[in-house]
Amino acid sequence: MRRLLCLGLLLAVSACGRSDETADSGSNPPPASSKCRHYAEQRQPFYGDLHVHTKYSLDANTQGTIIGPHEAYRFAQGEELGIQPYTPEGQPLRTTQLSRPLDFAAVTDHAELFGETEICTNPELEGYNSLECRFYRAAPAQAFIVFNFLGPGLIGLPTPTGGETIPRLPFCGLGGTRCVEAAKTPWRDIQQAAEAYYDRSAECRFTTFVGYEWTGAPLSNNLHRNVIFSSEVVPEIPASYIETPEPELLWESLAQTCLSEQGCGVLTIPHNSNLSGGLMFRTRDRHGADFSEEYAQARQLNEPLAEIYQHKGQSECLGTTGAGLADEQCGFELLPYRNFIGSQVSPAASGVPLEGDFLRAALKEGLRQEQLLGTNPFKYGFIGSSDTHLGTPGRVNEAGYPGHGGAGGSARNELPAGLTDRIENSPGGLAVLWAEENTRDSLFAAMRRREAYATSGTRPVVRFFGGWNLPAGLCSSRNFAADGYRGGVPMGGDLPAPPGSGVKPRFAVSALRDPGVAGEKAEPLQHIQIVKGWIANGEKHEAVYEIAGNKDNGASVNTDTCETSGAGYASLCSVWEDPDFDPAQSAFYYARVLENPSCRWSTRQCVAAGVSCADPDAVPEEFADCCNADYPKTVQERAWTSPIWYRAAQ
Repeated sequence: MRRLLCLGLLLAVSACGRSDETADSGSNPPPASSKCRHYAEQRQPFYGDLHVHTKYSLDANTQGTIIGPHEAYRFAQGEELGIQPYTPEGQPLRTTQLSRPLDFAAVTDHAELFGETEICTNPELEGYNSLECRFYRAAPAQAFIVFNFLGPGLIGLPTPTGGETIPRLPFCGLGGTRCVEAAKTPWRDIQQAAEAYYDRSAECRFTTFVGYEWTGAPLSNNLHRNVIFSSEVVPEIPASYIETPEPELLWESLAQTCLSEQGCGVLTIPHNSNLSGGLMFRTRDRHGADFSEEYAQARQLNEPLAEIYQHKGQSECLGTTGAGLADEQCGFELLPYRNFIGSQVSPAASGVPLEGDFLRAALKEGLRQEQLLGTNPFKYGFIGSSDTHLGTPGRVNEAGYPGHGGAGGSARNELPAGLTDRIENSPGGLAVLWAEENTRDSLFAAMRRREAYATSGTRPVVRFFGGWNLPAGLCSSRNFAADGYRGGVPMGGDLPAPPGSGVKPRFAVSALRDPGVAGEKAEPLQHIQIVKGWIANGEKHEAVYEIAGNKDNGASVNTDTCETSGAGYASLCSVWEDPDFDPAQSAFYYARVLENPSCRWSTRQCVAAGVSCADPDAVPEEFADCCNADYPKTVQERAWTSPIWYRAAQ
């Protein structure tokens, strides 16, 4: 009964505060605004990073990161930044800088150990000389493992009130109050930084969001979510995995502490489902019961987006079953293990990845759940981000990649002797939001309606519309976007019911290549695909359709020099009609835009170091992975649009 009351409260609060956020399918005319000088009625793409760690995250701090939120936001706007390692005098031995500033960013430090990290690094706080903190400072690499294993790595214990909790370490005091109180200092600084660097002028150059990461990883299986607030009105204490060790407990806490009538809005964005060991998209709640419609509604309301790609690999598809077996693009930046044991112990100890932990599988399961419950719990749009633990948002270029720390390689004490990161990791991607202007209100609304797409780091401009009456010649229109909104729904939307029998949905995809800038070259476009998933007779299916360009255009890379060759496209556009549409089958559709191949970050560093795999015995040990045949030497940068859904009549 208590569970139902909590979910009822959550939905009631949500209904009061967020109805305006969910009603717009994206087809309605956008509201007028006088806020920004650069306002676009048909919306414009804004590039950002919604997954950034600084010194307030324990795993970043124990790796020597001293960059805070203020420096991170200045870096996102183009300022050069010194990063670890540092000399004894505190001078950085490396610097890094974006070639192109971002439009928006959110610092999302791990909330679970805010207080513990603050106490162990601030000699003025009680507890600084505790046994735990002396261990923290004497052996930071080991402390990273122990603090996380004894906190975010545990399973919640039941409380007398029906909730769950995780005990804190003894130095946090009775009930963990010392660490909870200490957590307020970094949380306030995160808010102050977001306010200081949010451009409220009419130029609207840069937008920040107050946020944090809810970091649950029971037994090393990832359930992480980034929590993004719509405004400066946020809870006094961020609800972490320690107090709310299940996603539904997090949503309940947010519903009670982030009240719309006070100006607070929030959403949560799961990431790294590829490392969740079967947990992220399980179809049972925390009590082991099948999902209820209330649960599905709460999940869909709180989680309109998922991170499909970042530093620790892609979470789109594994490609081990069904039509996915023939989808060669599922091999893109695929980690070879299923949870954090793979990176912290060994891949063999972790086990191979699981098909059900990837978003394509979740989207199909969501259609099946919708048939059972009436609501789709896995109705996710897509974004990308970096997951940097160096305080460097948007540092996602393959060239000059310094690593991102965190679960990757550490440069706390010395410069990396070889590759700057583990061979399986990568620079990560970007989040792109279609919005009228660069403000919190406009960008947050784009996230809510899922008018968003992910890139693997480059900046192609991609639009995606679906509808029953989209003109076949839409690509020739000078008003592509206006006609798309008028005749259909944008990415993230829902197709209305078919206007008649025999009608098939059409989808229009337009892509412009990333022109690149000096020091950040981008390759031309190669081809566009539409990925479809559907349910037929209770069975899940998928298919990949080629709709534009030429995947066999002969573009290639000389991996000895990283020189690229071959023709490509400056732009691609196509209107595609689903030839296999069945109005009785619920389905989703998303577009995947691929560029010509280029050198992977690791290959660039191997070439720069003069490594030749022709004589393996001559390859320095620190560059051994240059010749690791398990990982590709090239990468095909890409974009994934959020899906458009079709719901069959019951």
